[in-house]
Amino acid sequence: MTDVLFTGVLVYGAETISTPTDVLVRGQRIAAIGDGLVAPPGARVINGRGHHLLAPGLVNAHFHSPANHLKGMLPSLPLELFMLYESPADEALRPSPREAYLRTMLGALEMLRTGTTSVQDDAFVMPAPEPDIIDAIMSAYADAGIRATVALDQPELPEADKLPFLAELAGPELAAAIHAPAPMGRTELLGRYDHLFRTWHGAADGRLRGAVSVSAPQRVSPEYFAALAELGERHDVPMFVHMLETKVQRVLATEQPRFAGRSLVRYTADLGLLTERTNVIHAVWVDGADLDLIAEAGATVAHNPVSNLRLGSGIMPFREIRRRGIPIGLGVDEAICNDAVDMWSVVRAAGLVHNVTGLDSDLWPSAAEVLDCLWSGGARAMGQADELGAVEAGRLADLVLIDLHAPAFTPLNDIRGQLVYCESGGSVRLTMVDGRVVAEAGQVSTVDEDALLAEARELFAARQPALREAHAGAERFRPAYEEMVRRAARREVGLNRWAGGRA
Repeated sequence: MTDVLFTGVLVYGAETISTPTDVLVRGQRIAAIGDGLVAPPGARVINGRGHHLLAPGLVNAHFHSPANHLKGMLPSLPLELFMLYESPADEALRPSPREAYLRTMLGALEMLRTGTTSVQDDAFVMPAPEPDIIDAIMSAYADAGIRATVALDQPELPEADKLPFLAELAGPELAAAIHAPAPMGRTELLGRYDHLFRTWHGAADGRLRGAVSVSAPQRVSPEYFAALAELGERHDVPMFVHMLETKVQRVLATEQPRFAGRSLVRYTADLGLLTERTNVIHAVWVDGADLDLIAEAGATVAHNPVSNLRLGSGIMPFREIRRRGIPIGLGVDEAICNDAVDMWSVVRAAGLVHNVTGLDSDLWPSAAEVLDCLWSGGARAMGQADELGAVEAGRLADLVLIDLHAPAFTPLNDIRGQLVYCESGGSVRLTMVDGRVVAEAGQVSTVDEDALLAEARELFAARQPALREAHAGAERFRPAYEEMVRRAARREVGLNRWAGGRA
């Protein structure tokens, strides 16, 4: 690996942004920061010319790569309806390993090009995560050069057990479908996790890691939840848990006997499975008691503001979460409900959406807070708070070089404000992961990007007929799911997370 010396760069810090200085990267890590550093023999020297900002690589704290090829395909719909079309367990859509590789690569390329260096991929593989598909996903991340923590997001329970009102609304004609077992049971899923960890955890000099995911508490049995928690504790890795993304999920507390009036957060805490490794994903329809439990556990919240807007899920209570000291990371969620694998759009949305909550303006997120979520919160979500998220000597060299002479920063009024509200990725000049330059001048340098994009266009164009057929098949479920969402919307739950006066 070639050492790199950045000269004349401004260094982003949480408290201050430096005057032009030098940063030396040796191997995987930042070796030194200071004026007048000398390049080691054979090192590459990159001149920042006094107007390039060296910042931590962006962290995508929550993502689902299997939908990378579907962006722009679906209209905006509530999550429960959206999922009918997003991820049907249709045998005709079972991916080949090459398809899984290419669709994973599509997201990796877009992230690296715009400065995202780390991703937490909660990969749902329909109909089931076979070892060759797991290998294809991980191989794509290995080849692209991005840092990736990957879990297998698979439901374990039948559809009727995961949603309120559905058994009644679906009627006898859909009963077999909603009560059918999940494509893969607990024992087999744990075997797939064994493959993931044995084969890939710690691969690529530690750049690739495994994680665990229950998808959501209502989608799995307590036994599977506990088994994954034990696996996560054994390897000291994050656990991904979608919680209270929608009002439908809030209503589950009273409509599913196993929850006995408890929110999904309280249910998880009562099982003893809400811990410092938990990534609480979305946390939109949470109340103060839920947030107290999350804070007490030391868990992290993964905020996905663009996805929450696209699906009409609601507005996460940002200030209440920050007030309790709960770390917040930022995530794309997935390409099909963000329509770009672009962390800059997420950053901007996080800086804007909370301004319509009716709070006093001094409680709106500041640009500095949003960037703290992006970098410090993202690193915390990944369980690498001391390794990522800052440009400091000794940390892993995951870095992005941003040109402050670009239109987004001209004239230069406030770097933090312009990073949050103005930047779109077009000012990124270089992306470094683990001390290696992986993208430069708008092009990923680790793979043949043009050839991969051409292959993906051809392969996924051929998939369109099967997708259209699967979507047509999902239509028979739509009336029942629409009524479920409407019924939940009318239910009084003691809080409101929608803008525009909806109750």
